[in-house]
Amino acid sequence: MELKRFFVDLHVHIGRDSRGRPVKVSGARNLTFGNIAKECFHRKGIDVVGIADAASPRVIEDIERLLDSGEMAEIPGGGVGYRDRVTVLLASEVETREEDGGSSHHLVFFRDLARVKRFSRRLAKCVANINMSTPRCGMPARGLYEMAHEEGGVPLPAHAFSPHKSIYGNCVRRLSEAFPPEILARIPAIELGLSADTDLADTIAELGDLTFLSNSDCHSLPKIGREYNEMLLDAPSFDEVMKALARKDGRRVRRNFGLDPRLGKYHRTYCPACDETLRDVDPPAVSCPSCPDSPVVMGVLDRIVQIQDYPEPRHPAHRPPYQYQVPLEFVPGIGPRSIDRLIQEFGSEMAILHDASEKDIAAVVGEKAAHLIIRAREGTLPLLAGGGGHYGKALADAD
Repeated sequence: MELKRFFVDLHVHIGRDSRGRPVKVSGARNLTFGNIAKECFHRKGIDVVGIADAASPRVIEDIERLLDSGEMAEIPGGGVGYRDRVTVLLASEVETREEDGGSSHHLVFFRDLARVKRFSRRLAKCVANINMSTPRCGMPARGLYEMAHEEGGVPLPAHAFSPHKSIYGNCVRRLSEAFPPEILARIPAIELGLSADTDLADTIAELGDLTFLSNSDCHSLPKIGREYNEMLLDAPSFDEVMKALARKDGRRVRRNFGLDPRLGKYHRTYCPACDETLRDVDPPAVSCPSCPDSPVVMGVLDRIVQIQDYPEPRHPAHRPPYQYQVPLEFVPGIGPRSIDRLIQEFGSEMAILHDASEKDIAAVVGEKAAHLIIRAREGTLPLLAGGGGHYGKALADAD
């Protein structure tokens, strides 16, 4: 059997339901279940997209309406299909709280809507508002994972190193501190987050057996596919994606595509008191040199250096390449109109980022813009590191 290439982004939020009711307050109003599938089909070229708010009853209503109308359909192998090309995987991001107070986010994936609905009903008894995105369940992560397994879900840590709401960034130094062996053995993967990459994560020994995911965690339609994975699958379905996470029967993540970690919002430690990202302090920066008594927002790089087992990454044999990629909206001088023209010409953002030649891009947006896009593809644009909730920047003024 010859496996095929699929582009996969497994962490996309819902801003509003189809009636305009909020699901994620910080999400765009047009970030609805139906619009996400259309954006992946018409503009992004994403083949499999994971919806992180599928357990919200408001989102469930939308899914049922789309299924009843025939616009979408549940597919063999699990997932919801749109126009025979885009598969939506149903997931729920949930916030947990450890006994010592640390909070973290986790994604739970489900094969079909029936399982999502059962999980939603059970989760509703543990949270204040089941309608909203990433509800706080008040139990430790191990309790959520036990409940998820009982309901047929596949849980894994989300943006595992971010400073505010992640298992490594805010709770423990090792997964083994949060999960007993029987749960830890069932975790197939972790999501790296925008401010981390494979080189950073593979300095932690216990992650060697896990598959790494690079997902967008997006809150607006244009940011779908900001980070994504190339998977080798037989078909775009829940069963096949789960096989890829477990690296079974040849299914696997072939490449991770993500931002250079310096572009992430939390790459370096940030001092709110003096509004400075500590880019020039050797990691781990645990305090601000200018105001050492003020609390800081620990950067992902700084946290990983603080807890790492190895000073240099030790990649296991199964680890795929991590390809740095600057999304079109991050490329200097490339605005929404240029992106629209490029997508109209080449069919999708994936086609532009992966396949279009510099000459063909230049015919649409000019030589200067084309050169910057190719440099972004090759990872040669100079970057200014982000921190404290502020994205880093790609610069165009140096060669």
